[in-house]
Formats: sequence, C-alpha cells, structure tokens
Amino acid sequence: MFDNFIDNQQRMKKFSFRSFLQPLLIITIYLLTTLTAINAHNKIDQPKDFNKSQPLDAGISTFIKNVWIIDGTGAVPFFGAVRIEGNKILAVGNLTPLKGERVIDGRQQYITPGFIDSHSHHFGSLKKEPQSIAMTNQGITTILIGQDGDSYPMDTLQAFFAKNKVAVNVASYTGHSSLREKIMGRNNVFRAASLSEVDKMKKTLAADLQKGSFGLSTGLEYESAFYSSKEEVIALAQVAADFKRGYISHIRSEDIQLKDAIDEIIEIGKRTGIPVKLSHIKIANKNDWGKAKQVIQTLDSARKAGIDITADIYPYTFWNSTLRILFPDKKFTSLKSAELATQQLFDPEESVLVRFAPFPSYAGKTIAAIAKERNESAPATLIQLIKMAEAYKKANPGAGSVEALAGKSMLEADMIDFMRWEHANFCSDGAAGGHPRGYGAFTRILGKYIREQKILSLAEAIHKMTGLTAKHLQIENRGVIAAGNFADLVLLNPDIVEDHATIENSKALSTGIKMVWVNGELVYQNQNATNQFPGVLIRKRL
Repeated sequence: MFDNFIDNQQRMKKFSFRSFLQPLLIITIYLLTTLTAINAHNKIDQPKDFNKSQPLDAGISTFIKNVWIIDGTGAVPFFGAVRIEGNKILAVGNLTPLKGERVIDGRQQYITPGFIDSHSHHFGSLKKEPQSIAMTNQGITTILIGQDGDSYPMDTLQAFFAKNKVAVNVASYTGHSSLREKIMGRNNVFRAASLSEVDKMKKTLAADLQKGSFGLSTGLEYESAFYSSKEEVIALAQVAADFKRGYISHIRSEDIQLKDAIDEIIEIGKRTGIPVKLSHIKIANKNDWGKAKQVIQTLDSARKAGIDITADIYPYTFWNSTLRILFPDKKFTSLKSAELATQQLFDPEESVLVRFAPFPSYAGKTIAAIAKERNESAPATLIQLIKMAEAYKKANPGAGSVEALAGKSMLEADMIDFMRWEHANFCSDGAAGGHPRGYGAFTRILGKYIREQKILSLAEAIHKMTGLTAKHLQIENRGVIAAGNFADLVLLNPDIVEDHATIENSKALSTGIKMVWVNGELVYQNQNATNQFPGVLIRKRL
C-alpha cells in the first residue's frame, strides 16, 4: 500500500512538471521571438534605411558600433563604438549597447569628428539650401564665415538663425572691410582711414566681439582694404586681443609682395600677442614657385619667437576670385601690368572665367580662348574684361558679383609642402557653386592626397580637418570625439572617399561620405539630405 502511494506521488510529480513546462516553453519562445523582432527593428544593418526613420525621442540614445574611431587628436585609429544622446557624445570606446538604444552598425568603416571649415563662403546659400549639402557631402559640419574682410554683423546672424533652420553650424569673424564700408562709406574706402574713423571701427568691432564674433578678419589684397595702413589694422587687432580673440587674414599680397605681406602678419601677431592665421596659404607668383619650404622656415622662426602663427589651405592649384586681383599695383588699364599678370601671376591657358555677367557666353572658357575669340592678346583681353565688368556694375548696381576667375597660379609641390606643415589646417574657401572646392575640398584631400599620394596618414589628415582647426579657431567642445563634446560626426569609407566636383560640374557630390551627424542628428546619408536642421550659431563666450 505504501509502495502504491509512492508510485502515485511520482506520477503526480511527472504530470505537474509536464503541465508547468509546456506553457513555460510557449512563453519563452514568445519572448525570444519578440526580443528578436525588437532587435531587428533597432539594428540598422543597411545605413540606407536610417533616413526613413523619424528623429529620436528625447532621452533615447544612439549606439554606433563596429567602427574604427579617428578621434581628431591625431592619435592612431582604434576599434570600438560611440554613444550619443541629444546633441552630445556620451561615451566612446569598448562599449556594449543598452536596452532600448537605436543601434547603427558601422560595418568597420571609420567615424571621425565633423569637419570644421576654417574658411567658408557657403553662408550665402543657406537660406535657399538649408540642407547644406554642399558642405555635408564632403563631411563639413561647422563653417567659419566672415572671411577676407567681409562679414555680417552678429546681430544679423542671430536674426537669421531665429527665423531659419539649417543643417550645419556657423561661426563668424568680423570683417575689416565691412567695418571700413560701414564707417567710411562703400565708395570711400580707397584710402587710409582717419584716426576718428579707426576709433569708430574699434567700437563697432568691440560690440560684435561682445556678441560672439571669433575675432577680426582682413582681406588686405582686395581694394576695400588694400589702402588701409598697417597701423589701422594693428589698432583693430588690438581690440580683438582685448577680447582674447584671433586674427585671420587674406594677406596683402600672395604673389610679388608675398614676403612683405608675411612680415606684416607676423608683426601684427608680435605687437598684439594674439593668434594670427594666414588664409589659404599659397605662392601665386610663378617666379617664386618651389619656395614653400623657405616660407615655412620663416613661419617656424616666428613661432619660435613666441608668435602663434598658423595657416589654412585648400587642395587646389587654382583659386577663385576677381580679375582685378591679378593687378597688384591696381593699374587696371596698364598693358605692362596685364603682361605681368599673364606671364607670372596666372596661366591664361588653364584659367577659366567661371562667371561673366556682361557676356555670359564667356563663362566656362579660358582667358586664352576668349582672347583668341576676340582676336586679341591675353593681356589686352584681360584689360577689356575688367573694363566691361566695371561698366556693367555701374549700370547694374544691384547685380552683385559680376565676374569670377578660376586662376591657375600655384605649383602642386608647394601646395603639398604647405599641407604637410604641422601648423596648417585644411579649409575649402568654397561656396555652393563656381569653384569645385565648394563641394569637394575635404573629400579631395582624403581621396587624392591621403589615399592615393599618402602625403599624410589618415589620422593626421583628419586632425587637420577637426581637432587642429578647433584649436586654431578657439572653438570649444567640437573637433574631437570625446564624452561631453557635441555630437558632430562623420562616418566614411576611406577606401572609396573621393571628390567629383569640377569647374564644368562644380556641384557634383562626393562619394564615400556615408553618414553625417550635426549636434546628434543625422543630416546627410549616402548622397542625400535627411531634411533635419540642427545647425546652430556658435558664439564665442566672453
């Protein structure tokens, strides 16, 4: 009887266990299936799916895994992940995803800080093209404007951002030429300023610096500033020094008076004690080609003497500017000056007139081709083009930019020497059209000069696009992938990154830039804008 009781108890246990196990298995399978579905939903194996999603809810972090991280400091790449939330980077390194995070698989590509363009003219396109694709297609997330002495007041920029949303960040210098035109009058700048005028400019500059301008910019080679004295510039630079800001300059000459112009910016740095930067450093006089190393020695000597002098550079041997820049003596009707220009300062056979309002049919043609068409010499044609442009501008005062030349003036070997200089960062000097640098400067560096010619390591090049630029410009919390910094990021494939913009097709998009984030939001992906507009006006704090 006791044995029968034991047998019954054992049968009951077996029955109870089976009864309990069956629903448990069903529940377990259901949970595993659900979790798998959730993970599949959160995981983004193909980046092309990402721009179909809506912006993340506040508080939901994004986890970018399986990436080589180039942090912007110049350090060697390391493998890991980046976590971002809101507009900030939360963590970097050997991380694992958290429950509920959106996960992006970087597929062993490279993630870098967003590129900072230290010399940009893109702002004029942002109202019509807020997607900022000219910038984001080459990895640029922040632009510095107000260059070459021309700027908008900080009040104007603040009003713009109050009414308009854009995809990239903007910071600005205060332009010397803009100050002169405001105080002296637009048509009265072809002389040195008086002491009282300099005084008024100093007060206007101080007010702009108070509102967040990053410093003073000059375009001393251009007529609106060319006639200013060195003392006038130093007086204004001293105001920037009072605010602990910087000075950046398109120096007074990039060709026949290059040495004197470099001496001038060095003296400005010496007398004011502030950081000074040469814009788009170049040697544009054929007679001085091959002397980049000598220029660098001069700059290094100044640095050893305690002057914080740096430069930026774009990766092209031709510039984009006015025809008038080819006349250093400003004698625009002199055949002798025009001959100097065609023989030493640019190559008429390779220099293209990219815009010419008086005769639009000239656009896209070289100066030599136009001269042949007109049955003239290249110097004579140069003089006539300037005369026609001037007459057109007088007849159409609201026409804006009337002409522009892509002038072939530099030697590639010199350019590469400057690119390698440890105190030079990269820039575009570009706008949204015209010169191909506006769409392709940074990707040209990464493709042509880093992958193909190997003039620098990839980490060094990224440093010159990010962390070094931020340091030169005194931009805080950007340019380096680090916890607490703003989440401006670029995911790229260095094996295929390449520019495609040319003079003939200046808006061709780059390849190899896979994803771009600005302040934590995805703004560009696989040659498409995502129509998110997280860009901000960056103001320098007092």
